[in-house]
Amino acid sequence: MAKLSGFPEYLPSERIVEQQVLDHLRRTFELHGFANIETRAVEPVAELLRKGEIDKEVYAVRRLQAEGDSEKDQLALHFDLTVPFARYVVENSNDLDFPFRRYQIQKVWRGERPQQGRFREFTQADIDIVGRDSLPFHADVEVAQVMAEALAGLPVPPLTLQVNNRKVLEGFYLGVGATDPAAVMQVVDKLDKLPGDTIIELLRSDAGLTADQAAQCVAVAQICTPDASFVGQVRALGVEHPLLDEGLEELRQVIEGATAPEGVTVTADLRIARGLDYYTGTVFETRMAGYEHLGSICSGGRYDQLARDNRSTYPGVGISLGVSRLLAPLFADGLRADRSVPSAVLVALPNEESRSASDAVAQALRARGIATEVAPKPQKFGQQIRHAERRGIPFVWFPDTGEVKDIRSGEQKAADPATWTPPVDDLQPRLVTPTTEETTP
Repeated sequence: MAKLSGFPEYLPSERIVEQQVLDHLRRTFELHGFANIETRAVEPVAELLRKGEIDKEVYAVRRLQAEGDSEKDQLALHFDLTVPFARYVVENSNDLDFPFRRYQIQKVWRGERPQQGRFREFTQADIDIVGRDSLPFHADVEVAQVMAEALAGLPVPPLTLQVNNRKVLEGFYLGVGATDPAAVMQVVDKLDKLPGDTIIELLRSDAGLTADQAAQCVAVAQICTPDASFVGQVRALGVEHPLLDEGLEELRQVIEGATAPEGVTVTADLRIARGLDYYTGTVFETRMAGYEHLGSICSGGRYDQLARDNRSTYPGVGISLGVSRLLAPLFADGLRADRSVPSAVLVALPNEESRSASDAVAQALRARGIATEVAPKPQKFGQQIRHAERRGIPFVWFPDTGEVKDIRSGEQKAADPATWTPPVDDLQPRLVTPTTEETTP
């Protein structure tokens, strides 16, 4: 049977990598006090489509033998975790404490054309802070800081977290005299794909700007700094507007407040706009060194109007990491675990009659947190060692002699399963890339 394109299935050594990455993300998010939730896989189609134009990418679901319109609402698989989260907040607002800090790691589905880093089924990891009626701006800074820390601990090339503020863009466009800032933003958002001259022409034809106005909009989009010097560069363009002032101050706070750990650079990049129309302030995108062709692997922003009920509005800020998007090209280039099983020890089986003794050794090791398995059959010890080598298991235990062997170095010594422990680095699989030393997140 042919594989289904766009639905990744990992080998065990790849799945171990993914699980270690997800474990690291969970630890980081929980260290910052984010609570975990899980939302249902389906939402009413009308709910999914009420923000953003993505109708061509949504997978509808129905029962094969449903008779007539048995469902009140047509259902579809969620394409991200933000829209379901907004619905979840409204439905559970009486039981949540605000500001509500959540992280969520789940599968999502999107009907895109499959290619490297883009799937029809993939895993996302989101964090959000949501308030009731108001949310202090320091939440934007905190979300950027938490995700920067999470990204810094991953076994990936250097990452750049790009930050902008849509108030900067909208205020600047209003300041130059644009009558439709949203149209300008949609064109400028294509700067990564089209040359500046083409963007200027599109701004004139699609957004109704003059040549000078278009040139200024392109000039502000080309400002990118690792510090707050972007403020002076924007001011030097001579454009003024109250919304621009507000956006520059907010962006300055994020850039100065989100300290970058090793492996992550935080920059103010004024070309970042984000395509979905529910963002109202801070916006994030993230690029991975050497894999810029993937586009952003971690994106998000501030949304002040996404969730509301008859009594309140629930403004929030969040950022989403595309875990599958991040890992797929790294798997293709050789990222893997150094063993295909969790086991650190294989207990040899001298003969079938001694299986209970081998099981007892294995159980004593497991009771102390050491992943262990027993050889499947009583072959010659050389064959059992080769079985461990093929699976990447570093230690073989010989219960008949009470000795354990490191099959990498050949060192063999007496050991007691009640007290012996392998080196810390061997307790779980280590991650290996073709170009770096072994590492674990």
